[in-house]
Amino acid sequence: MIKRCLFPAAGYGTRFLPVTKAMPKEMLPILTKPLIQYGVEEAYEAGCIIMATITGRGKRAITDHFDISYELEHQIKGSDKEELLVEIRTLIKNCTFTYTRQNEMKGLGDAILKGRVLVGDSAPFAVILADDLCVNPDGDGVMTQMVKLYEKYRCSIVAIMEVPHDQVNKYGIIAGREVENGLYIIDDMVEKPDIDKAPSNLAIIGRYILTPDIFKIIENTPAGKNGELQITDALLTQAKKGMVLGYKFQGKRFDCGSLDGFVEATNYFYKNLQESKK
Repeated sequence: MIKRCLFPAAGYGTRFLPVTKAMPKEMLPILTKPLIQYGVEEAYEAGCIIMATITGRGKRAITDHFDISYELEHQIKGSDKEELLVEIRTLIKNCTFTYTRQNEMKGLGDAILKGRVLVGDSAPFAVILADDLCVNPDGDGVMTQMVKLYEKYRCSIVAIMEVPHDQVNKYGIIAGREVENGLYIIDDMVEKPDIDKAPSNLAIIGRYILTPDIFKIIENTPAGKNGELQITDALLTQAKKGMVLGYKFQGKRFDCGSLDGFVEATNYFYKNLQESKK
């Protein structure tokens, strides 16, 4: 049902300078795969086959990664290195990759609005922020879980998790009524609130399913926190007009936009790799 997934990937990645001066942060590797490939694999597992990416200057490596490298393929043909490309070949074969640019960094809401030309405005679509790396070793990936919920409720859904109260000013925070275990109808939503003004400690992370009416709402949403067009503000409008759900997902999330989260994810995947070899 959800066939398109949008990947906002135009940010500068300033927390990882100087490496991100010439390399997209979405291409930073966790072991041997770049962050954005983990996101694309999660979307593909959930049934998405059109991967739409919002890029910017200096992001050509993303486009090249999801394309065939004929010279490389020729060089490793017949060797044991061929199997290292099996996963990326599967994605290239079965998915369509499209791109457009966000020329100015005006916030996530603006990036999603730029993606309208790629995902259209007649069907729901997923959004994955690649630097939020999510895994669920015991079951479905986070986006698959959310797609199943969409099939039941047919409304916009955001992934949420509990965060320490002293960190609520780093996230969009929701307040709502729990209607199922871990599922909330959202009543309020605030982007990076002051710690003493946060409506809860339930934070939105980089997984969304959005209905196409969100585009018109974003168009009519004024700039918010930091002068940027916040998707949180648009979603709050949508919640007041209809219904938006917050889903406390099953699995683990690594904030790979931070150095601590990036190292934690690397150690987690390396430990799992070593255990799989035993």
